[in-house]
Amino acid sequence: MKIDLRSDTITKPTPGMLEAMMHAEVGDDVYKEDPTVNALEDKIAELFGKEKALFFPSGSMANQAAIKLHTQPGEQLIADKYAHVFNYEGGGVSFNSGVSCKLLDGNRGMITADQVEAAINPPDFYHSPLTSLVCIENTTNKGGGACYDFEEILKIQQVCKQNGLGYHLDGARLWNALVAKQETAQQYGDVFDTISVCLSKGLGAPVGSVLIGNAEIMDKAIRVRKVLGGGMRQIGFMAAAGLYALENHIDRLQEDHKKAKEIGEVLKRLSFVKEVEPIDTNIIIFTIEGDENEFISKMESKNVHFFGMGQGKLRFVTHLDYTDEMHEYFLGVLTSLNLDKVVYTP
Repeated sequence: MKIDLRSDTITKPTPGMLEAMMHAEVGDDVYKEDPTVNALEDKIAELFGKEKALFFPSGSMANQAAIKLHTQPGEQLIADKYAHVFNYEGGGVSFNSGVSCKLLDGNRGMITADQVEAAINPPDFYHSPLTSLVCIENTTNKGGGACYDFEEILKIQQVCKQNGLGYHLDGARLWNALVAKQETAQQYGDVFDTISVCLSKGLGAPVGSVLIGNAEIMDKAIRVRKVLGGGMRQIGFMAAAGLYALENHIDRLQEDHKKAKEIGEVLKRLSFVKEVEPIDTNIIIFTIEGDENEFISKMESKNVHFFGMGQGKLRFVTHLDYTDEMHEYFLGVLTSLNLDKVVYTP
């Protein structure tokens, strides 16, 4: 039995999803003639209460398009130091948009309205970049799947409004936050100018993200997608997977969250584990005593695969393909590493 906890991107389509893909009606999406893509975009726009949505091949491209829509070269965006748009999108902020990042030292990837307000460059001081955009991420990837307090999101919105800034949400794992916090997509649509959501992480689709916003900004998005190389043809087969995921895989995210918390409880009882960060959703980040590479290799010998994140941090991510059987086996493997000190009761 192979257990892969590297990421929630490694899932394969379920039988029901494959069936939906095989029977999808398709057309040329570059001409906006793919009915399944159009249905997906309409559904997500409606969920968030926005006027338009656009299907992208990746979350990074959707985020990069949003940044391009909100900014001009030479300007600056504000984000947490852990932000995906800064750390994991290949320097696209500067390459694609000619924009710099002012990075804030938040809590587990989450920043506050007070921090944002203090970070805005004076608009009449032409020696510094003009601040034009705030990007936040919910849930936070490098922050261990942490979820924002929605009240803080609203406070940041007010700062953006008062200072004429765009407000973008990298919602790659927003579905996890909605389930964990019992919030709605409409709440987020009411707050943000643009939102990107991923279909290929917790929801288990093979590919795809969607950018959402109102018509005024989204009318330009299809041109930016074209410039970035994101025009696709008979992509309805993939859109069908996204539609199936939306209809069948959101509520089950709570199973991933439950398993993640149970893994965390076992890790806390292991003598060589120094710290387990708070677990809000499906990401577990922890640190250990000793050589992390040795620990990774030892776990690989037991057919358990995961990543080190650098700086002594290790990460497990639960997901659709991590079954109850795998979970029971994995908890047993962890417990066996320290049997004399750990007693686990499922």
